[in-house]
Amino acid sequence: QVQLVESGGGLVQAGGSLRLSCAASGLTSSFYTMGWFRQAPGTERKFVAGITWRDGSTTYADSVKGRFIISRDNAKNEVYLHMNSLKPEDTGVYYCRLIAGQLRAVYWGQGTQVTVSS
Repeated sequence: QVQLVESGGGLVQAGGSLRLSCAASGLTSSFYTMGWFRQAPGTERKFVAGITWRDGSTTYADSVKGRFIISRDNAKNEVYLHMNSLKPEDTGVYYCRLIAGQLRAVYWGQGTQVTVSS
């Protein structure tokens, strides 16, 4: 059974930093991409950052460019989101997403709360 377990969320003041981690387990097929999405109360889940597993190429939402960095550890099947210069509008539940296998199956983690106080 595939599991994605996020960690690292919490409460931080504006301007602070956090690092989120997502560990994937239970999957034998090849990873394609991993990414982070966030969902604020009353809004849709939105893309934050993504990384291609094979070559490490990255993409970011405009709102986080220059502040967030996504990285991966292929050996550990983990992806990270380094969040710097956090703003109150970065508050939300952050979800890890994995796309894997020839059929590009999509898996989600349970989410981790990030709260940025002003």
